[in-house]
Amino acid sequence: MSAATPLLRLRDITMDYAVRVLHQVSVDVKAGTIHALLGANGAGKSTLCRIISGLTQPTGGSMMFDGVEYAPRTKSEAEAAGIQIVQQELNLIPTLTVAENVMFGRTPHRLGFVNRHEQRQQARRALDRFGLKDIPVDQPVGELGIGQQQMIEIASALDRECRLLILDEPTAALSGGETERLFHWLEQLREQGTAIIYISHRLEEVVRLADEITVLCDGRHVTTKSAKDVTTDQMVDLMTNSTEATSPVREFQSHRTDRVVMKVNGMTREPVVRDVSFTVHAGERFGIAGLVGSGRTELLRLLFGADVAEQGNLQLNGEPRKFRFRHPWQAVKHGLAMVTEDRKETGLLLAQSIRMNSTLVSLKQRFQRLGWINRSGERTESEELRRRLDTRCNHIEQPVGTLSGGNQQKVAVGKWLVEEADVYLFDEPTRGIDVAARRRIHALIEELAAAGKAIVIVSSDLEELYETCDTIGVMSAGRMVGVNRRDDWSTEIIMRQSFAGYGSSTEGAA
Repeated sequence: MSAATPLLRLRDITMDYAVRVLHQVSVDVKAGTIHALLGANGAGKSTLCRIISGLTQPTGGSMMFDGVEYAPRTKSEAEAAGIQIVQQELNLIPTLTVAENVMFGRTPHRLGFVNRHEQRQQARRALDRFGLKDIPVDQPVGELGIGQQQMIEIASALDRECRLLILDEPTAALSGGETERLFHWLEQLREQGTAIIYISHRLEEVVRLADEITVLCDGRHVTTKSAKDVTTDQMVDLMTNSTEATSPVREFQSHRTDRVVMKVNGMTREPVVRDVSFTVHAGERFGIAGLVGSGRTELLRLLFGADVAEQGNLQLNGEPRKFRFRHPWQAVKHGLAMVTEDRKETGLLLAQSIRMNSTLVSLKQRFQRLGWINRSGERTESEELRRRLDTRCNHIEQPVGTLSGGNQQKVAVGKWLVEEADVYLFDEPTRGIDVAARRRIHALIEELAAAGKAIVIVSSDLEELYETCDTIGVMSAGRMVGVNRRDDWSTEIIMRQSFAGYGSSTEGAA
């Protein structure tokens, strides 16, 4: 392959789910370069990288790698070609040792048995090669910090044949020292001829590392440029190249009053949430925008007591008493409800019935007496919720795991309606559901607002926030950098605030 020939060539890559998420994207990546892939949430960056690494098959387009046709059906096929990916969500197994994780999938054997001595030696060499001499290979990975786990996963990827390395937000959990160590590795790999696709919202990292940048917006290729020819402000402009969406799809009716229901004061849990303060009024829908890793979900978890804040508190219904919840049951007791981001992992018991999931939150208060559960009351309430939310099912004893994603989400939301709350926290309330279910969830949120509830909505979908919210606060690098009322916001303003915490030249944008 000549020096002028790209190592990886993508042509007209298209990907369809319920909607089209990639529209005929074409990109070239050269050997011995760091190629930054930029875009806002939902731009298609991670989907494109999953296609390159064999985790997802495209619905259209073609790829060439090292001058030959390339169409991996699995991650293993991509790895065999020399393509390694380290995703933002770690793929380590916490109960296995460091050595077992580093050597996973290529464990040395002897006479049919795992050669533990050789496994430890090879893992030790892999870690030492990248300066990780302080990490013991016999320690379970789950006992290490997130930053160390991230470094282990990257070191494991680089210990395999690697001609193209894909890194998705690799520094999100790293300390300053760990970040500098990673950058040193990447610069060495570039000198050795390895191609690197680098995804990051931290634009100062892109300026420091990248040779070329490609910008995606709404699943479309916007531009590919030499990194030295683009400032961080121009990068933000390119990433906000979509049509402004300052008007809601339908007429918006505000139910916001002057009565304060929740006041958040200096909520902090380093390094993910830093001194966040804001106020939500009765009937107000307060949206929270921000990039992946900006601290949005972590903030909701602190408010709800799923994680414990190091500093800060919240006040409810105008009372002087200040709370810092240490467990979700305390938050529920004082009138908070939370619909979590991942309904399958933290929102529902998939193997249990619709009835059980619908009444789970309020079981003790509403349906249990003297140790006995009122099944008749449970059935009546569950049927009412099913009708109210139009949950499509055969019967309420049907396991929730057999429902569609949209109907699962209706159950996840509905369980909080049995025991009325004053404050509702919604984390990505319509992720992965169809248009009809999305409309029903939005209608329910409006019903709650009309009833005077205070509502906080985290969403990566700006259209959703524009359609449903009175106010949009923006998180960036753990801080609330802007609060925008309905008449003042725009896509450009919110995007600039979203990047404000990640680069010195965009600091003043908020």
